[in-house]
Amino acid sequence: MDAESIEHKLKACGLVEITDSHFIIDMMYARRENIADLPVYKQIGLGNRAFAHPQVIEKMLSLIPELEMLNLKLRICDAYRPPLAHILLTQQVPLPGLFAENYQLSNHCHGTAVDVCLTDLNGNNLDFPTEIDAYTPEIAQALHQGNPTPLRENLIRARHDYQGASPTALNNRKLLKELMISHGFEPIPHEWWHYNLQNFEDYPVITI
Repeated sequence: MDAESIEHKLKACGLVEITDSHFIIDMMYARRENIADLPVYKQIGLGNRAFAHPQVIEKMLSLIPELEMLNLKLRICDAYRPPLAHILLTQQVPLPGLFAENYQLSNHCHGTAVDVCLTDLNGNNLDFPTEIDAYTPEIAQALHQGNPTPLRENLIRARHDYQGASPTALNNRKLLKELMISHGFEPIPHEWWHYNLQNFEDYPVITI
């Protein structure tokens, strides 16, 4: 399916594209530099475009005044994830606990979740305990050589209760969490970058 057809289908299903300049769109699964080493979104035609449920968009736009006061931007590294992309990712990285076992259980496939981090006004990421998705090139290389240990260790650092990072990284994680929660998002314990609407099961899975 081409990009125009995908856009039409997603908008017909009620999703909205995130385009405001306060947000840096950098969809990690649109490029090869991710834990799956696969540009899944590019392959299926979505590319580097972020769509989400209108309630997600509304809550994100409400963040803008505070981002401006803090001289920060928000980098969006994942939003709506097509079920086909989710299936491809789980096949490429069959590591229990990394992705939802079934796309029906993934907030992203419902259009109700975003993966985000804070940046400065020049788009440089602030320090956090890990990269988003716990990714590094070395971890991805080890994983695809059959060694999941470095990824498992980094996923421990990705938890909200991990305290072994630098004070700056911990403070940035806390700031992001406070911002997102105060604007109606819900965190999950094991990924500092992931925020979603409550009761995502109330929203249908969107297929393209």
